[in-house]
Amino acid sequence: MISKDDIIEQAKRIGFDDIGFTTADRFDKHGEILASRKSDYEWISLMGLNLEEGIDPKKILPTAKSIIVLLDVYFREAFPPSMEGHFGRCYLDDDRVTRDGLSKKVKAFRSYLRDNGIDSRVPFHLPHRVAAARAGVGTFGKNCLLYANRVARKSSWVIPLAVVIDHEFSPDESTIALGCPDWCRNACIAACPTKALKGPCTIDPKRCISYLSYFGPDITPMELREPMGMYIYGCDRCQNVCPRNTPWMAQELDMNPKVALKAGDFDLSKLLHMDREYFEGRIWPHMFYSGSEGIWRWQMNVARVMGNSLDEKYIPDLIRAVRENTDERVQGMAAWALGRIGGADASAALQEFEKQSQGLLKDEILTALQECSV
Repeated sequence: MISKDDIIEQAKRIGFDDIGFTTADRFDKHGEILASRKSDYEWISLMGLNLEEGIDPKKILPTAKSIIVLLDVYFREAFPPSMEGHFGRCYLDDDRVTRDGLSKKVKAFRSYLRDNGIDSRVPFHLPHRVAAARAGVGTFGKNCLLYANRVARKSSWVIPLAVVIDHEFSPDESTIALGCPDWCRNACIAACPTKALKGPCTIDPKRCISYLSYFGPDITPMELREPMGMYIYGCDRCQNVCPRNTPWMAQELDMNPKVALKAGDFDLSKLLHMDREYFEGRIWPHMFYSGSEGIWRWQMNVARVMGNSLDEKYIPDLIRAVRENTDERVQGMAAWALGRIGGADASAALQEFEKQSQGLLKDEILTALQECSV
């Protein structure tokens, strides 16, 4: 049977940045937190992901004896500013559909285990961050994210992957703790524009920009539109301001060629007017939480971003969206964006649209016209 050192060496050879081991014991404290905040996370259950089941590794693999946690640095190369400004970095080189990066490494690692007589599972619903801290590869930040202990200059730009196995290895020393320095004045909490971060290690997921951008069930509430700023999909605000991330962000990184190559596909005008073929071929394979039935959400988010840009160059695009888009949520947000940018052209278009509008769109146009007159 292979040793723990053998596994560590192989994980590094495959390309993982760090690795830790913990027991296959239940995550009872995590279960208590989930139980106390059931209403906050019921939307995940409706998506078919049973978080409660992930509390017990033996429900994932009945013969579970240990958990191996692999750490992968996802922000190891720079991204085009046009992409960083609108999308969370963890999604910019996400290969869970294309399977041409991290997925290959996970597959190679599991094949190595299998070839050495070890069965494994990589569950989505096991608490990966808690497992990582229990395995000694990281601590928590007040923003609820995991911060590496030994790699990526101890930043949060890492993805923890928990691998449940049927062989017992000695566990590493747990580092479950809040690792933020005493002198930090809650920078992440203060910077969260939608006030999703309610306190240290406490988040309201339904106010998080990430949730709102790809799971929001309807047109974005008025009071959250301006705070959501320029993000279309995901958010890095709490990580960008974090002093624990400063050492990593201060360095010069080579440009990620894969992301640079696809940046043109994410042009705002193209996204606002894209059809299903464009979305499924160029966008969804890279950012997949919203399927083709959620194109409206993408277009609505883009319209909001255009409005928050305050750039008059987007007025023709927004007018076209109100005129041609068939989803009233997109039309409504485009109308709001016209009002936010303001000016004679936006006002004239809104007045014309108001004559033939009704329902949600009419309400949005009337509000936008008031904004234009300010």
